[in-house]
Amino acid sequence: MEYLKMTTDEIIEGVREALQSLDASQVERMLDLLITAKDRKILVIGAGRSGLVARAFAMRLMHLDFDVYVVGETITPALEESDLFFAISGSGSTTFVVAAADIAKRVGATVVAITSHPESQLGKLADLVVELKGRTKLAEKRDYFSRQIMGVHEPLAPLGTLFETACMTFLDGLIVELMQRLKKTEEDLKKRHATIE
Repeated sequence: MEYLKMTTDEIIEGVREALQSLDASQVERMLDLLITAKDRKILVIGAGRSGLVARAFAMRLMHLDFDVYVVGETITPALEESDLFFAISGSGSTTFVVAAADIAKRVGATVVAITSHPESQLGKLADLVVELKGRTKLAEKRDYFSRQIMGVHEPLAPLGTLFETACMTFLDGLIVELMQRLKKTEEDLKKRHATIE
């Protein structure tokens, strides 16, 4: 149980640090885009565990009565000009996510990227980048060696765990902020929750 406790402590602290480092102006712009998107489609995308975070975000947006879809599902409609496109990628270089964001940009949709690397391919494509710091699967080897020389050890949480957990926490908090601004209650969300599951 030693590693369980050390790792969960590390994850909790990592999430706290990531959320405290958020740029409030980026988050406000993201909220504004969402609030003004009530009559537009919202598509979300992520790959792997970031994809699971994207799906959870889409579910809560649906509970708030947004017209939201997950890229890759058979019922996802065509993206059009003025629609919103949310891309989640810690590295900002996931091929599938970057390619989809590029198409969204060419269609004329507003692209929002949530990433730890604003200068990445995804970050450069996006109309808005919300920088969410956190170790991603692409932690550079040189960083590893410099940390070893300085006596700083590798995080216990593997690959992109810190980014993905921070992103899930951030987006869940964002949903509650949206609830307040849209004057929605938990009862409102329950009305749109799946009854067949």
